[in-house]
Amino acid sequence: MDVVTLKTAVISKAHALAGLLFLAATACAQAPETEINLAATGVVSQGRTSTCWSFCTTSFLESEAHRVTGELHDFSEMANVRVIYPEKVERYVRYQGHHQFGPGGLSHDVTHAAAEYGIVPQSVYRGGQAVDAYDHGAMDRKLKSLAKKLVKQSGSIQAEDAAAVEATLDEYLGALPESFDYRGARYTPASFRDAMGIEPADYVTLSSFTHHPFGAPFVLEVPDNHSQGEFWNVPLDGLEEVVHRALESGYTVAWDADVSNAGFSFADGWAIMPEVAETQAVWKTLGAMPNEPAVDQTMRQLAFDSQENTDDHLMHIVGRATDVQGRLYFVIKNSWGKDNPYGGQQFVSMPYFRHHTIGIMVHEEGLPHALRQEMGR
Repeated sequence: MDVVTLKTAVISKAHALAGLLFLAATACAQAPETEINLAATGVVSQGRTSTCWSFCTTSFLESEAHRVTGELHDFSEMANVRVIYPEKVERYVRYQGHHQFGPGGLSHDVTHAAAEYGIVPQSVYRGGQAVDAYDHGAMDRKLKSLAKKLVKQSGSIQAEDAAAVEATLDEYLGALPESFDYRGARYTPASFRDAMGIEPADYVTLSSFTHHPFGAPFVLEVPDNHSQGEFWNVPLDGLEEVVHRALESGYTVAWDADVSNAGFSFADGWAIMPEVAETQAVWKTLGAMPNEPAVDQTMRQLAFDSQENTDDHLMHIVGRATDVQGRLYFVIKNSWGKDNPYGGQQFVSMPYFRHHTIGIMVHEEGLPHALRQEMGR
């Protein structure tokens, strides 16, 4: 999924409310002022993996569990990976090699894993590696080789051939638990999911493109939508409204976006339309940044059609902030570690969100009432 999968900043996972992590005393004094700051677990790095889809959406479900139960729990990102990877291999083989195969994915893969298997705590399933040392290079290469080998065996594929895929995943990630003890109680993955208040069917994905009709679902045409998941299509103003309304109502949002542009700067802690390489030396802080261009539906569509905007990276929207000029920003939790001025979080301007968003996921109750009715939710 990520254009920066070799990001080397990794850090051990430490949990705290987002409010305790964000805008610490050492943060830039001219940072935008946070007005909405919803509960989230601590920033953790995905390391040398392309599994931002799981890190983002697992963080999103952790915040959802907090919204329901009032407690933050650390869920396993690698459990989702372990559930989804065999499905990727099977789909690749069934399409005789003419299908996307790789480590990427989207948010609905995580809710699908939660529906099919459940959720487990990080303390129960760590995925075979230390949290500060995830590296899936060897595993990804071996799985791709196995998938291609199965395709070449077309006409003579046996059950034991597919078993090699499971054995490889067990070798690198470990077998998934069928039951476990957690905080003095016994759970299955499904019963733990239910205890956390997570109902996978309640989550919806939305986007905004004019090559499909508004007010209807469509299959998003990006390579990592390997499961052909549908997104509800809304006008661009409506897509932005969904996120504002969700945050104001206490719901965080999973966000898929293009980040392969100079305006996205993890090091500086922002994502903006002016290109950092051209302007940062002049204005230095977001408060002194010049006005960004207005982004409309046509501008956004042209960027997608020309493949200026591609499906690069998933992140977790946990709040909203305002700079000294009154401009709004969404606050995101990234999965590239804590090595930036805001402990791994970033400020995303509204023009950047409007131009570069690929899709979002939110709980259906976080939607505006009229849109929820339109969707039949």
